[in-house]
Amino acid sequence: MSKSPKQLLIIGDSGVYGWGDRVNGGWAERLRLNWMDIPNAPVVYPLGIRGDGLEKVAKRWQQEWLTRGELRRNFPEAIVLSIGMNDTAKIGSVNGRPQLSAEAYEFGLEQLLSEIKDKARVMMIGLTPVNENMMPFAQCLWYSNTVSILYEAKIEEACLNANVPFLPLLKDMLREPEWESWLEPDGIHLNSDGHNWVYQKILNWSALLNWAGFEAIVSNTTNY
Repeated sequence: MSKSPKQLLIIGDSGVYGWGDRVNGGWAERLRLNWMDIPNAPVVYPLGIRGDGLEKVAKRWQQEWLTRGELRRNFPEAIVLSIGMNDTAKIGSVNGRPQLSAEAYEFGLEQLLSEIKDKARVMMIGLTPVNENMMPFAQCLWYSNTVSILYEAKIEEACLNANVPFLPLLKDMLREPEWESWLEPDGIHLNSDGHNWVYQKILNWSALLNWAGFEAIVSNTTNY
């Protein structure tokens, strides 16, 4: 009797949803398609909702996990989190209050990581840059790379304290000469090229691939 494949939930915001990638549906969808071609690879569920931040994900993650035990009632063994960008936004003005303060974000994230660790393996990825010249977003939200760097540092610290694998993205993408061309005109969401950059990082993330059990195989598969 063959063993049921593992299941991976990717929970987060519009980045996980794939907003902006009109070619291949986003980095999470690219990973899902890639792993579908690998025998016994984990089943990937991209579960992104536009606008979600830490508090909304904290409210829905367990239900997402509980309702995806369809394979012989084996609940998903791992969850990748991608949240934080929406929490960084300043409301009303460039000096307005954030959606969630950096301290509250770190505290809430530590609680969330602890909750998930009781049920499944948890991993987390970092944030991506914004084009500050395009602010405000939706005429009321100001995003900035300086604030995002602070929040990504909070993510790294929370993951370190919880012994959770973390994949930083923000500073690495900012070092890329063409990073601004990887954003949608709104200055926040990644376009297809931006999603592909994140996908390549995910595809070579040793923590995720070691959990999946096929690092050598994935590195030789076709990139979508």
